[in-house]
Amino acid sequence: MKTLHSISDLAQLPGPLFLAIGVFDGVHRGHQAVISTSAGHAQAANGTPVVVTFDPHPMKVLRPHDAPHLLTATKHKVALIRNLGVAHLLIITFDKQFAATEPEDFVQELVTHSRPLREICVGHEWSFGKHRRGNLILLKKLGTQFHFEVVGIPAVALGNGEIVSSTAIRHAVEARDLAKAAEMLGREYTILGTVVRGDNLGKQIGFPTANLSAHSEQFPTNGVYLAEARINAAVHNGVVNLGTRPTVSGGKSERVLEIYLFDFDRDIYGEDIELRFVRYLRPERKFESLEELVRQIELDVRQARELCPT
Repeated sequence: MKTLHSISDLAQLPGPLFLAIGVFDGVHRGHQAVISTSAGHAQAANGTPVVVTFDPHPMKVLRPHDAPHLLTATKHKVALIRNLGVAHLLIITFDKQFAATEPEDFVQELVTHSRPLREICVGHEWSFGKHRRGNLILLKKLGTQFHFEVVGIPAVALGNGEIVSSTAIRHAVEARDLAKAAEMLGREYTILGTVVRGDNLGKQIGFPTANLSAHSEQFPTNGVYLAEARINAAVHNGVVNLGTRPTVSGGKSERVLEIYLFDFDRDIYGEDIELRFVRYLRPERKFESLEELVRQIELDVRQARELCPT
C-alpha cells in the first residue's frame, strides 16, 4: 500500500481518482461499505481508488477534553485498511489550521490535485470543513460545479436494526460485550500496543509479562482475560491483566495492560502486538500478599491453558 501525506501528492496518481473519505475509527462495517463501494466504482471505470483519512482524530484537536478513546489509533487503522486490499491511502494531518479550512476550499484542493477527480464516497452523515459546515448536500452541489460524482453510503444496521457506529462499538467494548463489538466491526475487536519496559515484577515471580502502551485505544473493563497476541505473523496465547495492579501498585491508579505469553521466551521490547481479548476470567482484586497473588496467577494460567483452542 502506498501512503500519501499531502493532498498535493494525489497528482502522482493516474486518474480518474475515486476518493473514499472519512475518519474511519475502527474500520467497522459501515466504513468498509464506504471503502469497498469506492473501490468497486474505481475498478469499473479503470480508475484509481484512494482512501482518505485524518491523523489525529479530529476530536482530539477540536475538543481534546471530550475526545473518545479510539477504537483504532492511526497505526492500527492503517494496518486494518491495508488488510482490506487498499492500494493507496492519503493521511491528512488534522490540526487547528486544517480545521479552519472552509469546506469549499478543501474540495477545491482535492479537485486541483486530482487528474481528474471522478468521485467522492462518504458516509451519509459525514461533515467536514470549518465549523463542520460541509455535509452531503454541499458536497453534491460542489460535485455539480466541479464535475465529479458524490456517493453517500447509508448507515449499516445489524439484523436487529441497531445502527453500526464507532460510538456503539466503544460502548460494547467497555461493557465487555465483545461479541456485539465483533458483529459491528465485521472482525474480532483487537488493540494494537507497543511493548514497553515495566518494573520486571512479573519476571521476578515467575510470570514475565509484556507491558503494552496501547495508543489510547478503547479498553474493556478491568480484569483478567485469556487473550491472543499476534506478533508479526505468529499468534501466541496468554493471560492478560488489565487494571491498576492493586496488590503491588502502592496505591497508584494508573491503568496497566500486561500479558503473560505461554511458552514464550524472546525479547520483544519496542515491537507491536495486536491483542485480542478471547475470554474474561475474573475481576481484578487486591491480594493480602505476593504469595497469594502468585497462587492466583497459577490458577489463572491453568484455566486459560485449558480454555485455549487445541
